[in-house]
Amino acid sequence: MTSLPLTIRPEHPGDAAAIERLHERAFGPGRYARTAFRLREGQPPAPALSFASHVGTFLVGSVRVTPVAAGGGPALVLGPLTVDPAFEGRGIGAALMNTAIEAARAGGHELILLVGDEPYYARFGFKRIPPGQLVLPGPADPARFLALELREGVMAERRGAVAALR
Repeated sequence: MTSLPLTIRPEHPGDAAAIERLHERAFGPGRYARTAFRLREGQPPAPALSFASHVGTFLVGSVRVTPVAAGGGPALVLGPLTVDPAFEGRGIGAALMNTAIEAARAGGHELILLVGDEPYYARFGFKRIPPGQLVLPGPADPARFLALELREGVMAERRGAVAALR
């Protein structure tokens, strides 16, 4: 059996349909009701910060990053991070996360937000946001609202709403 290498590259417009099918398999139709989806709705992901992973020609994972306003300044919302269920547990999600974080850092961004599992994302430096410091536009478990400071101290400067850019 031949081992096919994993490649990670910036998301291309032609990836959109395959990524949408991947999101459908991974999250189902309930994804549209999530607060994080509301932040991204109607706004395309940032091309320089969103990536697709492939094994051969098969799309096996994706991470998207979208600019938002957060507590009086710019921020990014990371998500969804998606790996094809048949390829879970092979480090693809971690590789996509590291790629997106490094691209954001290289691009001079200061803050990345996400709604997700703290035990998973803590290894990338994400920490729980104190309740009420930043407020999402819909319901979310405060224990799952996380931030990664790319500039030390930026969270101390942020208070208020997180909103989609329009």
